[in-house]
Amino acid sequence: MSTSSTLPTAGPLAGVKVLEIAGIGPGPMCGMLLADLGAQVLRLDRVEPSGLGIPRPARFDLLQRGKRQLKVDLKTAAGLTLALALAEHADVLLEGFRPGTLERLGLGPEACLARNPRLVYGRVTGYGQTGPLAQTAGHDLNYIALSGALHAIGREGAAPTPPLNLLGDYAGGSLMLAFGVVSALLSARQTGCGQVVDAAMTEGVAALMTPFYGLLAAGLQNGPRGTNTLDSGAPFYDVYRCADGEYVSVAPIETKFRRVLLERLGAEAQDLPEMDDPTQWPRARQQLAAIFATRTRAQWCALLEGSDACFAPVLAPLEASRHAHHASRGAFVDIDGITQPAPAPRFSATPPDIPQPPQPAGASALAWAQAWGVPAGPLHAAAVRQP
Repeated sequence: MSTSSTLPTAGPLAGVKVLEIAGIGPGPMCGMLLADLGAQVLRLDRVEPSGLGIPRPARFDLLQRGKRQLKVDLKTAAGLTLALALAEHADVLLEGFRPGTLERLGLGPEACLARNPRLVYGRVTGYGQTGPLAQTAGHDLNYIALSGALHAIGREGAAPTPPLNLLGDYAGGSLMLAFGVVSALLSARQTGCGQVVDAAMTEGVAALMTPFYGLLAAGLQNGPRGTNTLDSGAPFYDVYRCADGEYVSVAPIETKFRRVLLERLGAEAQDLPEMDDPTQWPRARQQLAAIFATRTRAQWCALLEGSDACFAPVLAPLEASRHAHHASRGAFVDIDGITQPAPAPRFSATPPDIPQPPQPAGASALAWAQAWGVPAGPLHAAAVRQP
């Protein structure tokens, strides 16, 4: 495994220095997103394992790719001194602890901004820095439940379905924090003043629900869960089982695209009921299910993929990485023998490099900190703790 101490020089965030205080979920993902685009992300990790999250060998913790790590005990004077020195030289600090935790350690926004007035101090929590639930423990499922999103996810007549933690942790948390941090960085470069970015996952998910609040107000999303156009209620926006047990997705919401699907389905689809009439949806779904059950997924791909029928096979993650479209764009990469998504989005003028794999704490991180301008004293205190 490489332990290169070379600072990133490619990508739209090249030269941006980010100090990440080790945590789980949305904070590390935000750090990865920034590192993927060229930021120098130095992560201060715990000396001992935290017992949080899902344990795994370090090389499989892909949220740490592209970063460098130092093991630091923030409860010691030497650890706090180093963290403050790094914050003084950083552009961004990321943390995801309960409100007040870093203040009690002496590493809160007031202490850091006093040393570095241009610092963007990014905080991500479930419920935000204030409010009745601010100090309450929770996870992605709780946050999307409180935001109104979980209620809308699931089949008709069934309980809400817990999705992967893409919506709360990573969309409402990581992406919103990254968006807030980059926005605050632009402001800091114009004004010379940093600020605190308070990213609450409940509010991030609620913001993502904005178009659905519009549909609700317009009377276009008022049915129970699983009976509306975009929640599996409509037969033309759903997944269907194929003859081989695999699944395909169809989503021709617009009439012109639905026409393409029906034309390609041929004679079997001629007696389908009018699908613009919701009262006909149950019968149309039964007939479509019977049609898709007559062929394998590969056969449906040969007939429908690449057309305007709004069709795609339902692929397992490793299948997705091998799909011809993704292969043509290099959407997945092999890093240290592990297939994983490449950095996104794409940039025409400042493309980032392929990330390096997760690195062990040690010399390469110390070299980065030294390049930031951190004094030798705090660095020497940290060096004795590295493997």
